Amino acid sequence: MDTSQYMSMFLEESMDNLQTLNESLLQLEQEPDDVDKLNEIFRVAHTIKGMAATMGFNEMAELTHKMEDVLSEFRDGELKVTQKVVTVLFKCLDTLEQMVNNISDGIEDEISIDEIIKELETVAEAEEIGETVENKAILQQEETLDKNNEISNVDLNEYDINIIQQAVDRGYFAYEIKITLSENTLLKSARAFLIFKNLEDLGEIIKSIPSTEDIENESFDLEIDLIYLSMKNKEDIYNILTNISEVEEVIIDNVNVKAEKAKKAELDQKKVEEVKEKIIKQKSKVASSNKDQHKNKNVKDREPGHRKQHQSVRVDLERLDKFMNMVSELVIHRTRLEQISSNYKSTELNETLEQVARTTSDLQDLVMKIRMLPLDVVFNRFPRMIRDLSVELEKDMELIVQGQDTELDRTVIDEIGEPLIHLIRNAADHGIEPKEERIAKGKDPVGKIRLIAYQEGTKAVIKVEDDGAGIDVEKVKTKAEKVGISTEGMSDNDIRNLIFMQGFSTNEQVTDISGRGVGMDVVKTKIASLGGTVEVASEMEKGSTFIIRLPLTLQIIQALLVKVGSETMAISLGYIDRVIDFEENIVKRTNNKEVIIYNGNVIPLVRLNKKLNLCESEGEKRYIVIVKIGEKNVGLMVDSLLGQQEIVIKLLGKTLQGMKEYIGATILGDGLVTLILDVAALV
Repeated sequence: MDTSQYMSMFLEESMDNLQTLNESLLQLEQEPDDVDKLNEIFRVAHTIKGMAATMGFNEMAELTHKMEDVLSEFRDGELKVTQKVVTVLFKCLDTLEQMVNNISDGIEDEISIDEIIKELETVAEAEEIGETVENKAILQQEETLDKNNEISNVDLNEYDINIIQQAVDRGYFAYEIKITLSENTLLKSARAFLIFKNLEDLGEIIKSIPSTEDIENESFDLEIDLIYLSMKNKEDIYNILTNISEVEEVIIDNVNVKAEKAKKAELDQKKVEEVKEKIIKQKSKVASSNKDQHKNKNVKDREPGHRKQHQSVRVDLERLDKFMNMVSELVIHRTRLEQISSNYKSTELNETLEQVARTTSDLQDLVMKIRMLPLDVVFNRFPRMIRDLSVELEKDMELIVQGQDTELDRTVIDEIGEPLIHLIRNAADHGIEPKEERIAKGKDPVGKIRLIAYQEGTKAVIKVEDDGAGIDVEKVKTKAEKVGISTEGMSDNDIRNLIFMQGFSTNEQVTDISGRGVGMDVVKTKIASLGGTVEVASEMEKGSTFIIRLPLTLQIIQALLVKVGSETMAISLGYIDRVIDFEENIVKRTNNKEVIIYNGNVIPLVRLNKKLNLCESEGEKRYIVIVKIGEKNVGLMVDSLLGQQEIVIKLLGKTLQGMKEYIGATILGDGLVTLILDVAALV
């Protein structure tokens, strides 16, 4: 069988399933008695095993099979959910993830699973606990069931038995229920409807005698027999039914699937002997069509809580990028057409162009939304990471995640994971103090790391907060002077932000300022390459907050076009706070640097022509564009303003990669190539 065509589907679904397992195991560790979560884990592990076996990845299937053995011991109450067992299961998940990555990258190296299987077997034997009182009670109940005669006269066919078997595997209970109504019942069908409604709120009725049609027509006596699936126990169901008025008697018993299967097999054997092959074939055709009808009728109810809210299609990212590029080209040509139209001043052409502009904008919004992904796809790996760090560092920590629904461009999502891992590891390792130290300071012994995301204008803000020791300004100052950076005249906050400078990534830094500087320049470089900014705010003994601001999208932006000397430049509107007229008398000097006083605030001034080595335009009225980067305001002096425009960002390519002042270029309506300024790099 050729499975290559299913490979991409297998890889994607395996990664999704492994992530689900990761999250579910974390929750199970917190709530060991959550039966629903256990059943979900079992179901997902079973899916992975089946897919791996189908695709011929036997090692993967074998490892998942061993995991299932441990999980079934959880389910049967033979094994307790302890940190030790969960840690081994997490090891299995990491191994499975490595296997999937190897398959994806085409690496043929086989990962040895003998050791991890041995660990699974050892942990299962070591932690095994005998039959609990509860188990004994269940066993006794099953024995009693075997002895009891059937309480209802509902005949179950093979399809019904299969449904019951699947439901039981998923953690449901299957009950036979006999309900007798009072002789004085006036509206039997209304009473039956109420019974059905109460039961279906908590599970699913898969068979009833009399049929629903007979019940509606009131053509039945006082007795209703049901086969019912639910997560609720007998007592709950009994109480619900007996509380309905005019219900005289309720008898509930478990469906004995083994007995039903045996009975069914016996009947089938008789039929085989009696009926000819031809009739059997006809019968199987009818049965299969009935089965499909039955299946369609019940499919919605059989999956309580798992209804599909919407349908989705997986799309190759390359196609999506091509689509985005084509829309970008369309925007460029639209701008060009608008330019031509303004020259010809044709009303008809203008009307058509307005329509084209509207459609292009809608198309652009749509493609933007398609490219957007919730931050959850990045955030979902962090709870597991904190759990592992907590075990590794022997510190009590918890991660609080807020705003994981905030959406960002897929390009940003792909790149943001690494800096966040770095910041969270730093917060866990160097921000959060050991338990004893926290108690001595009067803090909660459990350290809290918060990961918060929200949208702010055209930017997404991500914060990594901890309630740890904070950053010691004096230690940063000492370190700065050691590497030759003058801190004279700098505020405490500016000094703290020096940790992002390259000179601070040294080994001795681990002891100097709680290790917070290690690799921080890498974080800043990565975020700057995405057109974003990162800064830190901290208070001693209260903790630290790292604030990342990122553009929501990287392809098409609104920009202000300005003239610097003879060149046209673009500045993203996302950064611009306001534009003011330039007058020489508002410029002052402090610390040998130019600043302007605006609304009582001192704002550093950057003359763009000097910064970019361009000639100044003579005699023109100049302007100051005040930009805001994080909490910092800076004035950029430009020679003139050319208006606002939607522009498409084109990357500069390898040759011009070293030009840090620009994030890219764009093509304007008149065909002119214009550079887009990287405001964060300029200030």
